[in-house]
Amino acid sequence: MRLGLHTSIAKSLEGAALRAAELGANTFQIFSASPRQWKASSPSAASIALLNRARDKYDLTPLVIHDNYLINLAAADEAVWAKSVEAFRGELVRAIAIGAEFLVAHPGNYKGQTVEQGIFKFLEGISQAAAGLKFGKLMLLAECTVGAGAQMGGRFEELAAIREFAPRMTDLPVGFCLDTCHLLASGHDVAGAAGLKKTIAEAERVLGLDNVHVIHANDSKGQLASHIDRHQHIGQGYIGLDGFRRILTHPQLRSKAFILETPVDQDGDEQRNLDTLKSLCRKTRTSTTSTTKTITTTTRSS
Repeated sequence: MRLGLHTSIAKSLEGAALRAAELGANTFQIFSASPRQWKASSPSAASIALLNRARDKYDLTPLVIHDNYLINLAAADEAVWAKSVEAFRGELVRAIAIGAEFLVAHPGNYKGQTVEQGIFKFLEGISQAAAGLKFGKLMLLAECTVGAGAQMGGRFEELAAIREFAPRMTDLPVGFCLDTCHLLASGHDVAGAAGLKKTIAEAERVLGLDNVHVIHANDSKGQLASHIDRHQHIGQGYIGLDGFRRILTHPQLRSKAFILETPVDQDGDEQRNLDTLKSLCRKTRTSTTSTTKTITTTTRSS
């Protein structure tokens, strides 16, 4: 399985990769620049080369970039929208140069418009930002949200509409990123066995699970359908350890890249959360192996 976390590029791009490897991850996510500034410079060729050397050495794939928090490509305000388009073009340029496989983006807030108008604005923004670029292996992933207020992405149908209409406006391929905290807070009961089964069936029907490439693994401080976006340490929120064990080992999800975005409240939190994910996978594999051995022994004895 691909299990990883978000690491900082404060020291360098290479440093983010080395930190992921040090913690025992085999995939990771970064911001390509400050997530709270509109403009950013592109990394140097030398820094990108060092990043890719570290990725190759430690088998760190995929590399996921999360876009700037300020960007709102669904904005009704034309000034905000124009700045968002410019900033998102920078995200695309840097992601392509760095060699990332995925660029994750929140669909945005459509306040003052209909949701249909918001989806069109988002796609128009993507189209303008991506004009003339060659994407290589890069894919845009629209992330599900908690669906608070006029926030797009709280419903699978909104995400599906983005991917459905994207080819009419851009050549940039579009897939999806699901977030476990966002799913629960938006009303999908991924904490329970029946709720997870229902959620996966709906995601398959509306999104197509083959189009889901990354899952942000976060427990939730908010309850089911609370529409509160507050991440919690794995096993300490309303999803819980049993909920994550079912999510991580579900046969239709095991091929996805799971990336932590959990809080760092004290030293060691990153390691503890990643180790918790690994332990939940190991326990299930051990249990399955033991059961198989028992069945085989019983059959031979018979």
